Amino acid sequence: MPATTIKSRRVVRTYRQTIDASPEIVFPLLCPVREVEWLNGWAFKMVYSASGLIEEGAVFTTSFDEPETVWLVTRHDSSAGVVEFARVTPQSRTCLLKLAVTPDGDHRTHVDVSYAYTSLGHAGDAFLESWTKEAFLDEVKFWEKSMNHFVKTGERLGRDPS
Repeated sequence: MPATTIKSRRVVRTYRQTIDASPEIVFPLLCPVREVEWLNGWAFKMVYSASGLIEEGAVFTTSFDEPETVWLVTRHDSSAGVVEFARVTPQSRTCLLKLAVTPDGDHRTHVDVSYAYTSLGHAGDAFLESWTKEAFLDEVKFWEKSMNHFVKTGERLGRDPS
């Protein structure tokens, strides 16, 4: 049987966050378990983790306002400051999410965020249509603001209901 090729779309978006804390504080927060502490609205189910935290090979799911998405941690390298995920939302899309943590002087850190979404069909195409540059920036900027609030106060930042 011959291979079938579908025509799919890929959208890549990147953003550089600046966090007012050292990489030693920031990097451990890039974990689904720790994210609950500082990112309002974050929820997940751990499927597999030998340590109970993020690690290469860990698997977890999210389901916000969509079908369940399966996340696989494909790289977790604290010495390089890199975390990478492969995500699949069945019948919709895949995503390669890369986070790179680098120091920026005394007690500041950059987190370079890269999302590469690929559509798997009509549902994925609809998602990509709604995932505008503005929607992406709203989310990553709220994440940046939330992490900065958390490292300063130890508390989670609420979301503006407007």
